[in-house]
Amino acid sequence: MPQVHLDEETVARLDSLRQEDEEYDEIVNELINIYEAEELTLFRTGDEI
Repeated sequence: MPQVHLDEETVARLDSLRQEDEEYDEIVNELINIYEAEELTLFRTGDEI
């Protein structure tokens, strides 16, 4: 798995999203899933116009 280096501000923002003992990879995966779902929704919406 690739290593990603984050600045302090990004880590602080991720910390604010953490619930209990949630790992950073769980948060990042959830954010990616949300992004992909929104992208798919935007793509389909744009298709219907």
